Amino acid sequence: MRYFMTIFLCFFVLLNLSAVDDTLQKKAARIHELVWTVDTHVDTPMRLGKDFDLGVSHPFEKKGSGRVDFPRMKAGGLDAIFFAVFIGQRPCTPENYKAAKERALKMFDILDAELARLAPVATLARCSLEAENIEKSGKRAIYLGVENGFPIGEDLDMVAELYRRGARYITLAHTSHNQLCDSSTDKEPPCHNGLSSFGKQVVAEMNRLGLMIDISHISDAAVENVLTLSTAPIIASHSSVRALCDNPRNLSDDLIKKIAAKGGVVQICLLSDYIRQIEQDPARISAEKKLREKFSLYEKMPPAEREMLEKEWDELDHLYPRRMATISDLVDHVDHVVKLVGCDYVGFGSDFDGGGGLADCRDVADFPKVTLEMVRRGYSESDIAKIWGGNLLRVFKAVEAAAKR
Repeated sequence: MRYFMTIFLCFFVLLNLSAVDDTLQKKAARIHELVWTVDTHVDTPMRLGKDFDLGVSHPFEKKGSGRVDFPRMKAGGLDAIFFAVFIGQRPCTPENYKAAKERALKMFDILDAELARLAPVATLARCSLEAENIEKSGKRAIYLGVENGFPIGEDLDMVAELYRRGARYITLAHTSHNQLCDSSTDKEPPCHNGLSSFGKQVVAEMNRLGLMIDISHISDAAVENVLTLSTAPIIASHSSVRALCDNPRNLSDDLIKKIAAKGGVVQICLLSDYIRQIEQDPARISAEKKLREKFSLYEKMPPAEREMLEKEWDELDHLYPRRMATISDLVDHVDHVVKLVGCDYVGFGSDFDGGGGLADCRDVADFPKVTLEMVRRGYSESDIAKIWGGNLLRVFKAVEAAAKR
C-alpha cells in the first residue's frame, strides 16, 4: 500500500509541476509577444554579398546557415536588430584607412540593396521613433552600427558620413588598439592610455550628431574617458559581466555603476566565452587555434579566400561543437546587473554571426526561451519590457535629444 501511495504522490507532484511550467510558458509567450524586443549587435552583414539570403529561413543545423535571417527573427519575436558593419583592424596608415573606408561604404551599399529587395518584410530604421511604427506594420526594424572606428581614419567628417549612411552607433575599437583608443584585448601595451586626442574629437562629434557611443571592446581607461567626456548616455552593445566571467572584454562592477549613473545601458552578450568559462575539447582547441592564426591575416585576404575561411569556421562548429554556456548562465549576468544598479540599465546584444550563441539559444528564433527564463526568475512584464528593448530605446532617445546638429 505504501508503495502505491508513493507512486501516486510522485505522479501528483510531477503533474503539478507540469501545470505550473505550462502556466509560466504561456505567460512568457504572452509577454514576449507584447514587448518591443531588440538585439543590439549581430555580425550578419559579413554573410551578405555572397550566397546568403536574409529573406529565407535557414535551418540552424545546416552548414553556413548562420544565426540570423528575417524569417527566424519573426519566429523568435525579435522586432528590431542592429546589423554591425564590421571592419577588422590593420596598422594605422593612410593606405589602410582608405581601404577600410572603402570596405565600410561598400558594406552599406550591400545592405541598402538587400533591404530594398526585402522591403516587404524589413525596413531600415534611422531614429528611435521609427521602432514602434515599424513593429506595428509587422516588419522587422533594421538599425545599423559600425563595429570599429578604424574606417574613420583621421577624417572627422567621416563620422557624419557614417551617420548619413545610417549608422546609429559606432563601436570605437575592436580587438586591437586603433587611432581612436586602446582595445581591451590587444596584447601590446596601450597606445593612448584611453582615448587618443582624435578619439576625444570623435566622441564630441558623435554627441553632436546624435550617434550612440558604443564602448564594447575598448579598454577600461578608454571607457572612463568616454564617460567623462560624453554629454549623452553611452551603450555597451555586446558586453557581459566581468565579476561572473573574468574576461577583459567584460565590464567591471565599477564601470557598470558608472555607465548606469550616466543613464547608459549594458547589453549582455550571448557569446559563451564571455558568459562562463568552460573547458573545451582539446581537438576543438587545436583546430580553433589554427583557424585563429589564419584569421589574423583576414584583412589582407582577397574576398574568395575570406569566404573560404568563413566556411572553415562554420565547419569547425559542426565538426567540434563548442561546450557552451546556457540561457540560465546568461540571465545570471542580467541578475547581477539588476542587483548592482537596477533594472533600467541592462539589455541584450547577442553577437550572433560573430561568435555569439549558447547551448540552448542557438539563433534568434530561440529568444522566447530567454524571456521564459526571466519569467521563471520572477521578472515582471514591466521589467522584461525594459530589458528586452525599453532601456535601449530610452538611451537612444536621450542621445538624439542631446544632439546639436
